Amino acid sequence: MGDQHPNYTRNESDAERLDRNYNEQLQELRVAETGVQILFAFLLGISFQQRFASISDFLKTVYVITLIFTALAAVMFIAPVAMHRAIFRKNKKDELVAYTAKLIAIGLVFLALSMLGALLLILDFVVHSFAAWIGTAVLAVVFGVFWYLLPIGMGRRLNDS
Repeated sequence: MGDQHPNYTRNESDAERLDRNYNEQLQELRVAETGVQILFAFLLGISFQQRFASISDFLKTVYVITLIFTALAAVMFIAPVAMHRAIFRKNKKDELVAYTAKLIAIGLVFLALSMLGALLLILDFVVHSFAAWIGTAVLAVVFGVFWYLLPIGMGRRLNDS
């Protein structure tokens, strides 16, 4: 178990552990959901700008896909609320914690794709295609490292110790 370290033990019941884990997930969701809301509002707003009509069909496609990815990220981050409402007081917190963890992971993928799409959209508009693709590719690597490789590596190292 992740909480069991020779120098770090908790004296908590399974129910207390599940409550703590769920509360920690809710804190993660609060951070991610705020970012998704801001990005979604930005994306909704730019389509009503005068210059939006002049962008290429490619950028319009990037915009639509990015908007959809952002909406999907919001769905994944809000879905645990609906699940909690459905199973409230049914002693299924363990299922809720597992379900929420999966939704957070999926939501982070959609959030990363949304941010990459928004970056490609803006960079292509400002500095044109080649630089936009380079900047977006670099950021994709950064996302991969900090949101996937480092957490996975840290989890493996902690499990081995």
